Amino acid sequence: MQTNKRKQWSAILFGIAVVVLVWHSKTPTEADAVMAASKLAAAGSGIPGAAGAAGSSSGPHIAGCPIFPADNVWNTPIDALKKDKHSDDYIQRMGPALVIHPNFGSEPTNGIPITITKSNRARIPITFTYGDESDPGHYPTPEGALVEGGWNSPEDSDRHVIMVDEGRCVLTELGGVVKQKDGSWGAGAGIKMDLTSNALRAPDKTSTDAAGLPVIAGLLRYDEVASGEVKHAIRFTTPKTQRAYVWPARHFASRLTDPSYPPMGQRFRLRADFDISGFSKENQVILKGLKKYGMILSDNGGPWFIIGEPDKRWSDSDLAKLKSIKGENFEAVDESDWQMLADSGRVDPVALR
Repeated sequence: MQTNKRKQWSAILFGIAVVVLVWHSKTPTEADAVMAASKLAAAGSGIPGAAGAAGSSSGPHIAGCPIFPADNVWNTPIDALKKDKHSDDYIQRMGPALVIHPNFGSEPTNGIPITITKSNRARIPITFTYGDESDPGHYPTPEGALVEGGWNSPEDSDRHVIMVDEGRCVLTELGGVVKQKDGSWGAGAGIKMDLTSNALRAPDKTSTDAAGLPVIAGLLRYDEVASGEVKHAIRFTTPKTQRAYVWPARHFASRLTDPSYPPMGQRFRLRADFDISGFSKENQVILKGLKKYGMILSDNGGPWFIIGEPDKRWSDSDLAKLKSIKGENFEAVDESDWQMLADSGRVDPVALR
């Protein structure tokens, strides 16, 4: 009976995906098809019985898999944490008058897409620029996957490829992905992570982000906004950072030793007294998330850039209204007593009492 119900739902979801493609004003492309298939797969069942698997109400999920356990630092509210003692200095350095910039939208090239894959996907060797900081072994082939900016984007751009193996709940992230003239693949760096685990990358190891963090954990997705709640911190960037990192980050990318600059991994939240009543329902969901879960500094980049997954359902004009929010409307928080184990992203439950 359960199998028949799953088949019925799969058929309904597939029909919706096809309708979205047919009704879209542009001629559907191969990227549209991959995106639609990934959206469909994102409602999958994942590993039966896996910790935090779909069906649990706690923590973010994709393709039936948890995006790390519910007690992971990314997925733990920070609204009750005390303000960090360096907060005012950080905000001053980052630009109190500069505004939030949603670095994602309705166009498929605006944001970082996610590709849902099967466990039998072909695996290939990939040559990495930062091989000593990339995870060894073969990777799921990027052939046919979605890439940040599209496959025609400049080869020196970020070109993230994020793939989620829905059968094993394994995350693969590649950065700077380029297909070579001889048919082989190259990338800047690559990581593999178990989405059901709290394990962090090794200390001082980068990822496809300078902070050594997984990109997917902080991506804002339309589906979660439509559900009415964002249950995780959001990834964001700033131009200049300190030559330091704080948990859960594992890596820095700066020569600046001035402690008034924020370190990688620093967490910020939208101030509790910021009035969100004048924003749309969808934007209020985002802003409530920024108050409750905040955002984590993950890379050097545009000032106050928050990152999301491209989706045709985003309203770009509505997202643009978030640009009225300034840096001075945020504050840094102190997570220093939350870490329980050296190489784990699990928040110490004792610290939450």
